[in-house]
Amino acid sequence: MDRALSIGRLAERSGTNPPTIRYYEQIGLLKRPDRREGGHRTYGQTDLTRLTFIRRCREFGFPIEQVRSLVDLLENEDRSCTDARDLARDNLTLVQAKLEALRALETNLIQMVNDCEAVCVGGPGPNCVILEDLSEPSRSKCQGC
Repeated sequence: MDRALSIGRLAERSGTNPPTIRYYEQIGLLKRPDRREGGHRTYGQTDLTRLTFIRRCREFGFPIEQVRSLVDLLENEDRSCTDARDLARDNLTLVQAKLEALRALETNLIQMVNDCEAVCVGGPGPNCVILEDLSEPSRSKCQGC
């Protein structure tokens, strides 16, 4: 029988917690499962495969609507794999922008630490250049962060 997994077992095998599984059911990413007499959900291999696919999509940072589109691609032979490539490319662009912002943040934090070490390290907390920099909007060095 294809429907042999409880929600706990599905969670364990897929690496996804039960509340997330229920959420994916609620928003339609996962089909509503069959229920046993006591109302307990039962899942099968197809559910495990689909949930694993969804979890992996989320690990790669795809937003829910893009995951929904990728699930549709997985199940719809009429759609082209270029749709998947385009979604991945869009996600790549977002990741690259985030990396650029993180590099700018890193540069600014390095500068703050260096300024503190050069000017005030060990002095009274209220006189720290890091605290001064964080308190004054006009001194903000974090452009693009």
